[in-house]
Amino acid sequence: MKQRIGMDRVNRRLFLKAVPPAVLAPALPDGASRPILHERAGPGRNPDEKPNQTIRFAVIGLDHYHIMGMTAAIQRGGGQLVSLYATDPKAIADFRKRFGDVKLARSEDEILEDKSIQLVAAAPIPDQRAPLGIRVMRHGKDYLSDKPAIITLEQLVEVRKTIRETGRIFAIMYSERLEVKAAVKAGELVKAGAIGRVVQTVNLAPHKVNDITRPAWFWDPARYGGILCDIGSHQADQFVYYTGSTAAEVTASQIANVNHPDKPKFQDFGDMMVHGNGGAGYIRVDWFTPNGLGIWGDGRLFILGTEGYIELRKYIDIAGHKGGNHLFIVDQKQTRYMDCDDVVLPFGPQFVSDIVNRTHVAQDQEQALLATELVLKAQKNANRLEFST
Repeated sequence: MKQRIGMDRVNRRLFLKAVPPAVLAPALPDGASRPILHERAGPGRNPDEKPNQTIRFAVIGLDHYHIMGMTAAIQRGGGQLVSLYATDPKAIADFRKRFGDVKLARSEDEILEDKSIQLVAAAPIPDQRAPLGIRVMRHGKDYLSDKPAIITLEQLVEVRKTIRETGRIFAIMYSERLEVKAAVKAGELVKAGAIGRVVQTVNLAPHKVNDITRPAWFWDPARYGGILCDIGSHQADQFVYYTGSTAAEVTASQIANVNHPDKPKFQDFGDMMVHGNGGAGYIRVDWFTPNGLGIWGDGRLFILGTEGYIELRKYIDIAGHKGGNHLFIVDQKQTRYMDCDDVVLPFGPQFVSDIVNRTHVAQDQEQALLATELVLKAQKNANRLEFST
């Protein structure tokens, strides 16, 4: 026995000497010695191109400052800001500081009755957004809401009914895809087949709670819809979009209040699994971004395909790249890092064009509402987790 073991060792050494190194190379971690290719993603659109369409629009509600980005996007697309209706003096002053001395309407009705206004953009308290959108559409105007645009399944039924009856657009600003340059580039790559057929999306969406700056409604799920409905709507939109799903269901969901005992109704953690006719998805949302990060959240998106995968580090790369809009793509040939800062955001021009031409290029109406339906079902049926102290 001892002699045979010795011979086996000798034969193995002779074999290793005789076999060319290239044959043995795959036993090493694939690509371990290959450099990651760095490149700067092209703009995708001409950054100097002027909008070829124009509309008149107004703003109602400044309860969330997402309205600033929404307004800027419409203006980039050729929108002419006509008027504003809000009641908070500070919010009005902040809005005017950015967008000029826009006319302050005396009432919501003043805007709704103005037949020259084609679009209303809105960011009131979340529970008011769907009812406002219904009033806007019934006055013959299109509507762009901050997310969450709809916080109950009953509201969703009424929104769909009003869309059918009026033919108007009910758009939702899912800014974590529509207004993030790396997310726009990821969409281009997925649609070009760069990673094959999408199998799954994984979204991690931590947020910073900023307790002292939050209004009372922020802590009440009856006003904001709950954590999956609120933050999770961004992530459900990305699942639907990148997988191309036109039908989907919730596999499982759970929520918790882990660290805010003084706000018993609040939810600071949630996650959900979804599956659609285009792929699967996992979503985790929370309010636990630590102060040491230096930004409101380290949002990540992973898109798994049959021929590769994409990772987005949207707002920060703690591994060392400066700024945000970082995209990593691995395929069967190589690993690449893309700086997406030069990508031109298409939503504004596309959305204005949709309003003029009655199309749905900027946002597919059914997919936008499907994303909302998923988070509403996930929120309604979520298991509530309890943690021991």
